[in-house]
Amino acid sequence: MRASRLLAILILLQLRARLTASQLAEEFEVSERTIYRDIDQLSAAGIPVYGDRGPGGGFQLLDGYRTRLTGMSSDEAEAMLMIGLPGPATALGLGQAAQRAKNKLFAALAGPSLEGAGRIGARFHLDPVDWYRSEEAVPFLPRLARALLDQRVVEVRYESWKGVRDWRIEPLGLVLKAGSWYCVAAAGGRTSTFKVASMTACAVGDSRFERPADFDLAGHWSKSLQRFEAELRPRMAALRATQTGLVRLRGLGAYATRAAAAAGDPDPKGWAELALPIEGDAQAALALMAIGEEIEVLSPASLRAELRRLASRIAALHRD
Repeated sequence: MRASRLLAILILLQLRARLTASQLAEEFEVSERTIYRDIDQLSAAGIPVYGDRGPGGGFQLLDGYRTRLTGMSSDEAEAMLMIGLPGPATALGLGQAAQRAKNKLFAALAGPSLEGAGRIGARFHLDPVDWYRSEEAVPFLPRLARALLDQRVVEVRYESWKGVRDWRIEPLGLVLKAGSWYCVAAAGGRTSTFKVASMTACAVGDSRFERPADFDLAGHWSKSLQRFEAELRPRMAALRATQTGLVRLRGLGAYATRAAAAAGDPDPKGWAELALPIEGDAQAALALMAIGEEIEVLSPASLRAELRRLASRIAALHRD
């Protein structure tokens, strides 16, 4: 613990030039007496650190002294800092560790490399939550992350549209998708995906598991998304839409954007035909109502009927 603090003090002195014993004590949550002992230890190890007493005083390193932890170039440092954008690290319970790593990275750089890397934090910010949505509460995320890294079995209570069920899972990966966290885990003899925000209880056990050596999280997630979309919308609807309708259609999601992009050439009146994957008549009718008169369903007949029924009920509700 002390060795880690000594290194952290050295890095902070490189980054901030001058710090008082009080500031260092507050930073590391120790007494000022402990900080004085740490400074003595650094001096004894040959680190050129010295202190000035009185107002404006404090500890600082001899001009020009730097510790070289790596030989990173500027673009490599910028890439590393992009990986370490603070939101996800904080959610995983690794915010402080990420900040310490960032400090070490800065301490390893000098001149143009340091200046270039410093631009990242000032010019890039990651906000993964979609518009008009609040961030989901994920109180068990840090616990799951620790269990994932330690390869420990986790007992969870999970609430889905099928009901509430207790699961014994072996976490294989965590994925941040459109502002929501998902846990990919081995459970019940298969690899399943659990939304972390839907976990109502989570307990990490003492037993460990062996992670499959050939498991590829990114590859598994990509295939799962493709399979999910195919299973979610197994039917096709034939539509025709105006150019305004095609623009509005893209607002329904990626699947609708692909359908709009593949639409045929517009006829003389400006209507273009396309095929849209749908989940069911009720779900599709609700979504297509938002596009209004800029789109017409050609088939199936059941979806046309559902749209007529829904439109009639809305019109009756708003009749004078």
